[in-house]
Amino acid sequence: MAKKAKTVFVCQECGYEAPRWQGQCVCGAWNTLVEEKVIDIPENDSRRRSSVGAKASKLKEVGSADYERIDTGIGELNRVLGGGLVKGSLTLISGEPGIGKSTIIIQAAANLAKTLGTVLYVSGEESEEQVKMRADRVCGEVSDNLYILAETNMENVINVCDNLKPKFLIIDSIQTMYTQTLDSAAGSVSQVRDMGNQLMKLGKTRNIPIFIVAHVTKNGELAGPKIVEHLVDCVLSFTGERDSDLRILRAYKNRFGTTSEIGAFQMCEEGLKGIQNLSETFLESGTGNAEGSVITAVYEGSRPVFFEIQALTAAANAGFARRTSVGIDNQRLNMILAVLEKKVGMTMVNKDIYVNVVGGLKPDSTAVDLGVILAVYSSVRGVVCLKRTIAIGEVGLTGELRNIQNAEKIVAEASRLGYEQIIMPKKSADRLDRNLLREKCTNCRIVPVRNIYDAIEAFRGE
Repeated sequence: MAKKAKTVFVCQECGYEAPRWQGQCVCGAWNTLVEEKVIDIPENDSRRRSSVGAKASKLKEVGSADYERIDTGIGELNRVLGGGLVKGSLTLISGEPGIGKSTIIIQAAANLAKTLGTVLYVSGEESEEQVKMRADRVCGEVSDNLYILAETNMENVINVCDNLKPKFLIIDSIQTMYTQTLDSAAGSVSQVRDMGNQLMKLGKTRNIPIFIVAHVTKNGELAGPKIVEHLVDCVLSFTGERDSDLRILRAYKNRFGTTSEIGAFQMCEEGLKGIQNLSETFLESGTGNAEGSVITAVYEGSRPVFFEIQALTAAANAGFARRTSVGIDNQRLNMILAVLEKKVGMTMVNKDIYVNVVGGLKPDSTAVDLGVILAVYSSVRGVVCLKRTIAIGEVGLTGELRNIQNAEKIVAEASRLGYEQIIMPKKSADRLDRNLLREKCTNCRIVPVRNIYDAIEAFRGE
């Protein structure tokens, strides 16, 4: 009598395995449990790990080698990766459909095929002709070392890698790949998890850098189990607005570099072009000398980025006032408005307030708090700052301004861009290098302020 195959029910949201079907998973999601077969691995199978010969090493005796960086030919991508690709590394890149993931990958593949050697592009979503059309459009002449494989079976991909021995591998995308050892459909939690393990083994054992494209959910998060994010060495996210040609590449995890770096690209017919001076891109249409407009700055990775914050206030006609923000966290905005109303005495309960970061940037730093407060104040009071002013600083609940990081580099860049004064926390101003101020800030005045009262007075020119 044949032995009945064992089955489990796997949640498609979190990967939780249950022995029987249930309506709600432990993660809170409803109707996400899918039945999948469990394959018993024989004792003599190579996939079972033997414990014979395992030995621990002394940490101080382990050599730390310098990782050799591989130039992708794209400066902004190298910046986000920490200087370039590392051999044997796994990089997961995600983004909304049409944002430019496949474009930047084919550009990197074409560059590496010319300098590194054999590159294999595995496409599970597009045909070979579609990839070729994109390569002709954004890369021009394609190198003979760039190979394309339209395949979704992982076993076939590994066989091609055995024969071709690529120096760089691209999987587009992991949700379309499947293995014959699992009975579930491609894109399921079990398949995605197994694909991640197989790709990690392939990259680490053969020293191949691998780019993996991943889908995103409607909330903008990576689709599939979180275990894939833990397996890879780097997680990149591609963002941008549909009505804008600006694209921002950000690293949310990087074992070989920092996660505070961003890369800026401009989408055009010839593909993605790196933007060297991001501040000029954000400030090309605004100067900050308008009602409700303030220029602020954040330090992203290795460069300061300047941009404009706009605020608009209007009488609330509905039952409650609206608080809408684009680029600024809504909870942070509500807190800032509460401080402004409590400490300055501005009544905003009957006003709709709209705040926008011009250019589509979504800064994570709290250094933009002061810029938001002054922009809202300017819109409510109708005050315009006559000088070209930069406002930076984190605002506390008591109205005080707190110290910010990398203030010296922001000040030096503001002076280079021709701004006349910088409103910043006194603690940050006291820590500035005086030699730097004498050399690079000859035409830029530093205005140290302790709280939002002093900042408003400096903004008004009093």
